[in-house]
Amino acid sequence: MQIFTHPEFIDVTNTIINADRRSFLKSAAAASAGIGTIGLQSVGAAESSDKVNFAIIGCTNRGAAIGNDAVKSGMVNVVALCDADPSRTAKFKQQHPDAKVYDDFRKMFDEMSDKIDACTVGTPDHTHFPITMRAISEGVAVYVEKPLAHTFEECELLIAAEKKHNGICQMGNQGHSSSQRMQFKTWVDEGIIKNVRRVDACMNKGRRWHPWGNVTGYPAAEKMPAGMNWDVWTATAPMQSYSDRLDKGNWRGWYDYGNGAFGDWGPHTLDSIHRFLELGLPYEVRADKLEGPNDFIYPMATTIAFEFAERGPGMPAMSINWYDGVKNQPPRPKELGQGKSMPACGKVMYSDDLTFIGGTHNGKLSILSESVETPDIPSGETNQSHMKNFLLAAMGKEECNSKFAVSGPLTQVFMLGCIAQRLGGTLKFDAEKGEITNNERANQLLKGNPPRKGWEQYYTL
Repeated sequence: MQIFTHPEFIDVTNTIINADRRSFLKSAAAASAGIGTIGLQSVGAAESSDKVNFAIIGCTNRGAAIGNDAVKSGMVNVVALCDADPSRTAKFKQQHPDAKVYDDFRKMFDEMSDKIDACTVGTPDHTHFPITMRAISEGVAVYVEKPLAHTFEECELLIAAEKKHNGICQMGNQGHSSSQRMQFKTWVDEGIIKNVRRVDACMNKGRRWHPWGNVTGYPAAEKMPAGMNWDVWTATAPMQSYSDRLDKGNWRGWYDYGNGAFGDWGPHTLDSIHRFLELGLPYEVRADKLEGPNDFIYPMATTIAFEFAERGPGMPAMSINWYDGVKNQPPRPKELGQGKSMPACGKVMYSDDLTFIGGTHNGKLSILSESVETPDIPSGETNQSHMKNFLLAAMGKEECNSKFAVSGPLTQVFMLGCIAQRLGGTLKFDAEKGEITNNERANQLLKGNPPRKGWEQYYTL
C-alpha cells in the first residue's frame, strides 16, 4: 500500500530511489545476524554511513524527549522537523540548522520520504495512527511514543501494516529495552514467576484534568497561536475550536484525543507481564469504580478489572486490576510489612507461592513473601537503551524490542480498558471475532469516531 495525500509532490524518480533504499534496509535487516557492521550506503542514505537520516515529528513534551534521545545517541543526522506549530521546532532547529521545518507530516513525506530513514512520532495520541501508517507505507522506520494508537482498530491496522511492509517499528515503552524486561523473562524461564493469579497495578499521581471537575462540553474557542496548523493537529478526530485546554498536553484527558492515565502509564507498568505471561486479550473487562464519570473527559479515579483465560501449564486464568486516581490505591499486600510504602506507580503480582512488587519503566521486581535464590540477569548494551535498539534496528543490526507485533496487542488491552472507563459496566469481549458482544456502543468504540473527511485513506490497507 502507498498512501500519498498530496500526489502532486510525488514523481516517479523519487519513488524509485525510495524503493531502492528501502530494499537495501530490509535486506540489511534480514541479513543482520551474519553481518558485523552495516552502514546506510544506498541512494539517499545519511551523510555519514554510520548515521540514520532522521525526522522528529512532534517537537515538545514527550516528542522533544524522544527526539533528544535520538540526537544524544550520536546515531542520527536530523534532516527534518515537523510540528503542527512550527515555532515549537525552534530548539531543534538551532541544533540542526540544515533540517527542513514542516507543519504537516504529509507534506514532509511528500517532499522528503526518499531522504528520511527513520522518524519519531511524539504527538498527541489521536495522531499516532495516521503519521505511523504514512511512515510505514513509505518504508521509513518509525518510533511511536506510547500508547501505540488511539483505538483498538488502529492497533490492529498497525500490526497488519508492520507485517505487510516488513516495517521497522518500535513503541516507546522505554522499559522494554531495560534489564526489567530481561529479569521478567529470565524469572519466567526459570520457573520463579509461574501460576500468577492476580496483578494489582496503579498510577496514583495527579493528572492534568483532575482540577477540571465536571466538564459539560468542549472548551470555548480561544486565540490560536500564530502559525498553528489546527487542521493537522486535529487530524482524524472531529474538528473542535482551538483551546489551550486541548493543546499543550491537555489533550490526554479528552476521550477524542487521549487515552487517560491508563493509556499513558499502562505501557510502562504491564508490558513484561503481558508479553511473558502470554496474556493476549481478556474475555471480560469491568469498571469496578468510576469516580466522577463524564461524557467528555476521563473520570477522576477508576478501578478497571481484566479477566484473562488459562493459557497453558503454569499460566492459569488470572486477573489484572488497574487503579488510577490520587487516593484510589490498590490493596496493600500483607507481606509488605510495616513502614514500607506502596509505589505510587507500579504493581503487585500474586502467584500461588510468591508475591512480587515492582515499579514502572525499568524498575525491577522484588519478591516480598520469602527469600528465593534468583539467577543472574543477562545484560548488554542493547538491553539498556530503547532508542538505541530502534536505531540499530533501522540499520539492520537488531530487532525492535517493542515491535508492533508485541506492543500492538498490549495496547489493545489498554484500549478496552479506556472504553470501560468511559462507559462503565461489564464488557464481554470475543477475542476471536474482535468484538464486544454485550454492548453495542462499546463495540462501536473499538473503531472510535469515523475519520474526518480527507483522512479516511489511512484506514485502508
